[in-house]
Amino acid sequence: MARVMVMMSGGVDSSVAAALLLDAGHDVTGVTLKLWGGESDSGCCSVSDVEDARRVAAQLGIPHYVFNFSDDFDANVVAPYVDAYASGETPNPCVECNRTMKFGHVLERARRLDYDFVATGHHARIVETAAGPALARGADPAKDQSYVLYMLGPDELACTLLPVGELTKSEVRDRARDLRLRTADKRESMDVCFIKRGGREAFLSARIERRSGPIVDQHGEVVGAHDGIDSFTIGQRRGLGVAVGERRYVTDIAAGTATVTVGPPVALLQDRLRLRDVRWTQPPRRRPISVQFRAHGTPAPATVDGDEVVFASPQPRVAPGQVVAFYDGDVCCGGGLVAE
Repeated sequence: MARVMVMMSGGVDSSVAAALLLDAGHDVTGVTLKLWGGESDSGCCSVSDVEDARRVAAQLGIPHYVFNFSDDFDANVVAPYVDAYASGETPNPCVECNRTMKFGHVLERARRLDYDFVATGHHARIVETAAGPALARGADPAKDQSYVLYMLGPDELACTLLPVGELTKSEVRDRARDLRLRTADKRESMDVCFIKRGGREAFLSARIERRSGPIVDQHGEVVGAHDGIDSFTIGQRRGLGVAVGERRYVTDIAAGTATVTVGPPVALLQDRLRLRDVRWTQPPRRRPISVQFRAHGTPAPATVDGDEVVFASPQPRVAPGQVVAFYDGDVCCGGGLVAE
């Protein structure tokens, strides 16, 4: 029997993760993170989510505690998110939350309190390799979350459990219904937890000094104007406010001059990209590997040389600040962030 600290977000996946660990005979404690102190109607930061986690813990008969990491969340997740948009990048706050909060602060506290493992409801698996434990895709391809955990290496995975990784989402819900958990049919959150649904522009506008600028085509001709680069991301087609007779996509954002460049779909294609903060968590067994640059995107064959990714065939451009995860089959062997 192991002592396990389960991070319970108030959703069905972490609820079932706790139940599975309890069934396996472990000494389970549930913890919910208080991260965002402002308004929220999604994610794991609303009052109702904390209450759902507490009620599920009570149903299971396990202790439940709330850890208040709101100051650190502001510094490590919210502030970098705002800064990224102000710089023309497109960040992934869920990745930074996993890196600094869940597998940073919570893992550190669990070790300090003599827990053997931390656990979450992520749809991913931990497999054994010659180089130690490795992260692998979850059993349900449509719900796989290994992409947002790409930074976890053998040291973190050796004291981590991912109980629902072997289950499909429908199997998770079936298990929750069998146990009559209040979260069994709760809808999933697909939004940034600290921004109300549909409120990204208002959230950023309150925190970024907006600068108007030109919208130009691929030849540098001015075709429109905007009132802030934080309203745009690479690959965006809707809401450009540009009428040029054919579909145009955002192909570049220059923060220094507040210039947004638009172009046809072919202008988005690239054969290589440069990364920063590259981390290999496993040595790949084969080359080329595949790289994934969206949470549920289609992996693309590529080679990685230092900080450069070279695609086997041209791929749509990836926004600076986004994660590129490396895969050797189903095993995630690291990744990095797209450089400017």
